[in-house]
Amino acid sequence: MAIDTYRGVAYPWNCDSMGHMNTQFYAALYDGGSFHFLSMLAPYQALKEFDLGWADVRQLIEYKHEVRAGSLLVVKTGLRRLGNKSVEYRHEIVNAETGVLHSTSDQVTVLFDLNRRAAAPLTDEIRRRGAALGIES
Repeated sequence: MAIDTYRGVAYPWNCDSMGHMNTQFYAALYDGGSFHFLSMLAPYQALKEFDLGWADVRQLIEYKHEVRAGSLLVVKTGLRRLGNKSVEYRHEIVNAETGVLHSTSDQVTVLFDLNRRAAAPLTDEIRRRGAALGIES
């Protein structure tokens, strides 16, 4: 079940010499979506109390249809898997007006112990929240 995690606009200054949005701005949209999605699993203030955070370890981006200036964009995110220490999810950038799928990004993010500088096991609360979000098939 994909949920809206971020909204943005492709501004003219986001576009390159070929007239479409440059790849660095796709990454920025996905980053915003990740922050919102991961906070649904574990609010940042709650993680901070235990010196925990999130660390991205893999991102695979595919570009499907170019984005032009003025496009209204929505990042939709779906949980794919909860591992022992990691979360796998997929982002999609969709045109809010036309529904066209512009890009996907498959992500793996680990729960990270900021003191030990190492991955930490997912908590029961994260698993409960993840179950409430549903797993994509």
